[in-house]
Amino acid sequence: MKNKTTVHLVQGAVIAALYIVINYSQELLFPTSTTMAVQFRIAEVLCLLACYTTSAIGGLTLGCFVANFISIGTLPLDWAMGSVATLLAALSMYALRNVRWFGLPVLSSLMPALFNGIIIGLEIEIFFVEGGFHLMSFLVNAGLVALGELGVCVVLGLPFSKLIERLPIAKDNPDS
Repeated sequence: MKNKTTVHLVQGAVIAALYIVINYSQELLFPTSTTMAVQFRIAEVLCLLACYTTSAIGGLTLGCFVANFISIGTLPLDWAMGSVATLLAALSMYALRNVRWFGLPVLSSLMPALFNGIIIGLEIEIFFVEGGFHLMSFLVNAGLVALGELGVCVVLGLPFSKLIERLPIAKDNPDS
């Protein structure tokens, strides 16, 4: 039992570290590409790991928090809201991991777009748009955030998922 816990902690730490390094590297190469309304955070492809191990849930949440914390231009509100969106998406992805279309976790791959679109879209609307809440403005902001997530989690994430399933490590999952 102790070995299983250690494996989960190490996996979560590695996932968090990968998320942070990928996000930080992208931000260095393409400034603001990970912090604007239409984000294309390549590190979000790691969200698909939540379909394979519970270790990814904590790792992704911690990785998102630290990545937001060290990003220039993000506020404490971003640290909290982004982390909550990631946590809810990862939990949902794990819960839906066995719902497959054409052998792929398509429904799971939509969860980051759903949660980030709503939560981050709401954050943008309430705290960064002047004049109070407007439904149409919220829908635009939520849609832009979701669009970036769809681009990463569906377009890049589903092939990444297929690659993971071909690796022997996917069969040695400590959750089994």
